[in-house]
Amino acid sequence: MSSHVSETDVSTAPRPLLLSDGRPAAEAWSLHPGERHLNHGSFGAVPVVAQREQQRLREEMDRSPVLWFATLPGRVAAARTEVAGFLRVAPEDLALVPNASGGASVVYANVPLRPGAEILVTDHGYGAVTMGAERLARRRGATVRTAHVPLDADEEQACAALVAELSEATGLIVLDHITSATARRMPVERIAAVARERGIPLLVDGAHVPGLLADPLAGLDCDFWIGNLHKFGCAPRGTAALVARGPLREELYPLIDSWGAADPFPDRFDTQGTVDATSYLAAPAATDFIETTWGWERARTYMSELADYAERVIGEAFAEVMGESAAVDVGMPVGAMRLVRLPAGLGTTRLEADALRDRVARELAVEAAFTSFGGVGYFRLSTHVYNTAADFEYFAERCVPQLAEWARTPGVAP
Repeated sequence: MSSHVSETDVSTAPRPLLLSDGRPAAEAWSLHPGERHLNHGSFGAVPVVAQREQQRLREEMDRSPVLWFATLPGRVAAARTEVAGFLRVAPEDLALVPNASGGASVVYANVPLRPGAEILVTDHGYGAVTMGAERLARRRGATVRTAHVPLDADEEQACAALVAELSEATGLIVLDHITSATARRMPVERIAAVARERGIPLLVDGAHVPGLLADPLAGLDCDFWIGNLHKFGCAPRGTAALVARGPLREELYPLIDSWGAADPFPDRFDTQGTVDATSYLAAPAATDFIETTWGWERARTYMSELADYAERVIGEAFAEVMGESAAVDVGMPVGAMRLVRLPAGLGTTRLEADALRDRVARELAVEAAFTSFGGVGYFRLSTHVYNTAADFEYFAERCVPQLAEWARTPGVAP
């Protein structure tokens, strides 16, 4: 028995999910057998069935490219109809884009913004999306205002922090649905209601949401919403949804002008020239696999219970080596994502956190996410159906002591 994992811990671990033939769930993925994949929130693993479907589509494309590209817009339209069903939105409201950042770029390229306007973001925002907002501001003679939302802020407090930064100058709000660095939800429904009342466009960055929330846009009246299918949805990488509703929808055009430019939204996004769109077409194979094998509700329940267990076991392991609690009070927590505080000096900036991620992958054979917020470093764990309690027990036993040693040794920490 590991010194970091007690018999009580093991007794509370959720039972691993199995395939219909009794094999471990992980056997439906082609993950490296010598590594632990604990970072589904950054780079979702793709089930073999979806990988094979994408490869079959690529082979069809290469056998007869003329016929392939002639029929591709119709295929993309059919795929986005299936994706719309998964997200429980109308197909006419959804376009497929390569990733959430690409969806944000579409909005930034087309949303009207007057000189002197302010774009409101938060200090939890995803860096690339915030950088896009800053570039939009420079291009339009606008400015970016950042709202500080305490990590432990509940829904009421987070909403108040955001509303306090609104003014007559606010021309666009960019708000995460689930934050990347801090693994928390934001009160998007309440802010959307305020934005609609004041006539302010709202872009919701739901990069982590597809697969984590059953009905992500229920009660959410926003102008634009973006979400990656290739994270918790397990779709091939390069698959995301851009949902647009309201009067600004027809202002949106793809970043690539092609033969569909004269079509209405979202049809114009179905035609993007000579691109490999097989990730879009194979996305339903991934989401359907989860549904037919376990059902998404059961999968979400398992992921949340496993995250509870992992947070406790790893938090206790860090507390033992740190001599103080590693628990993090996160307001509006997320089912399959958690934060555990790192020893002082580790991962205190984004660059340091990324370097720590890379070193852990190289030296400890664990794919894990490390983030920073307010000068504090965190281990951000995320779970999926192929993970088991043993994955996180391994992290507690093998990785936590090494991370503590790096923190104690000057010049050794990444």
